[in-house]
Amino acid sequence: MSEATNARPWQASKSRVEAFSDGVLAIAVTLLVLDLRPPEVPGHFAHDLAAEWPSYLAYVAAFAMVGSVWLHHHLLFARVARVDIGVILTNLVLLLTVSVLPFPTAVLSSAWRLGQRSDRVAAAVVFALLSAAISGAYIGLCTYLVRHAELLADSGAGALMLGERRRAAIAILGTAVAALLAFLSPLLALVLFAVTPVFYLTTLPRSAAEDPGTEIRQPTE
Repeated sequence: MSEATNARPWQASKSRVEAFSDGVLAIAVTLLVLDLRPPEVPGHFAHDLAAEWPSYLAYVAAFAMVGSVWLHHHLLFARVARVDIGVILTNLVLLLTVSVLPFPTAVLSSAWRLGQRSDRVAAAVVFALLSAAISGAYIGLCTYLVRHAELLADSGAGALMLGERRRAAIAILGTAVAALLAFLSPLLALVLFAVTPVFYLTTLPRSAAEDPGTEIRQPTE
């Protein structure tokens, strides 16, 4: 029998994809804290710490975003039996967007610490654009899995992917609203950035309940 006859579709290790993803997300969370600066002027520590509250809020918003990505990523891959090159590439796009998150977070903190109102508006818009890009990349991953049902662990997983895609679309709408609000009130946009990931987190149990399969087949690698 020829080698072409024995050819099998290209597959990769699901566990390695998950481990790599966890590592990237962990590094992203670690980098976020580097922009929280300690006070430097003796005798003014309390005042300087209080003045940094926008930086703390930006950190909470970014941390919650990475945390919600990690939780939903785990939820998604729990229903995936095996991965192919398409899953790897779409997953890499998602990780790319998340890995950039420390940059707009630092820009937000810098805008409130050193910038003027126009700088804060620009920083909020940049943060909103990257937030939308993260949700868009997540939609891309879900869409690929929906279109390749042979990669899923069970027949009900597709419905969960569709639900995740809808929630990500709503999150994009929320960040778009935040970007528009930034022109009226950059502070209100910053608060909305911190609240939007709560939507992801509070809908996580509902996502799992949409497809309450009692057993998930383990992939063979």
